[in-house]
Amino acid sequence: MGRLTEAAAAGSGASAARWAGPPPTPLPLSATSPGCTATMASSEEDGTNGGASDTEEREAPSKRRRLGWAATAWLTFYNIAMTAGWLVLAIAMVRFYMEKGTHKGLYKSIQKTLKFFQTFALLEIVHCLIGIVPTSVLVAGVQVSSRIFMVWLITHSIKPIQNEESVVLFLVAWTVTEITRYSFYTFSLLNHLPYFIKWARYNFFIILYPVGVAGELLTIYAALPYVKKTGMFSIRLPNKYNVSFDYYYFLLITMASYIPLFPQLYFHMLRQRRKVLHGEVIVEKED
Repeated sequence: MGRLTEAAAAGSGASAARWAGPPPTPLPLSATSPGCTATMASSEEDGTNGGASDTEEREAPSKRRRLGWAATAWLTFYNIAMTAGWLVLAIAMVRFYMEKGTHKGLYKSIQKTLKFFQTFALLEIVHCLIGIVPTSVLVAGVQVSSRIFMVWLITHSIKPIQNEESVVLFLVAWTVTEITRYSFYTFSLLNHLPYFIKWARYNFFIILYPVGVAGELLTIYAALPYVKKTGMFSIRLPNKYNVSFDYYYFLLITMASYIPLFPQLYFHMLRQRRKVLHGEVIVEKED
């Protein structure tokens, strides 16, 4: 929500917050705009791994000198590793379907790889914290945590939904998106970005973003009956802390938050696409 990092707080990743301090370099395909810095799990955030935006491509050499060779080397290694990890995941998914002819059991067969590489992405928050990438810690944190939410608190925790077709939807969308995204970052860091990678980065999202969001929403929806029946992750009164929390209603709020946020983020990404691929000057309106 995929990159809702890229809900009611960190749940779906839809968090409305302002940039703190001077605004960083504008980031293409960011799930943020001056008016709304919300992020969805299926959305993407340029710059969280040292990838170059349209402005940064022209400034890459000087920025890398400021980062230092160690930081650049680490970011290059990290993005190569993540590209390879999601490629392994893609190959495993294709192989499973070719052998079994069904999506049932797919999640169980690839869940370890998915959990490892998606959780490993927490390092992207660290990259922002220590200043080796020009992205807001808040934006990166919300984006990554929203993916963690979908992986650990939805699909992992609610086993009856693991064979839902909607799980395959967001898995496919996430996988293609991440292979493209991390490849883009890697080649940008190497100062050798093939046009096809750039083209894919700014075109694939047109289909993948809606598909990923649909998969996430349908998966959460499928989880609602189980959550309501079991009361999982809910806190009931009375208790010594005198607080209550209903995970069922939290998920409903999470789903509802997609309605106003998805159009904002999607059209913002389309504007960034025109800016990068066609050189259009985009003027964002402040609230």
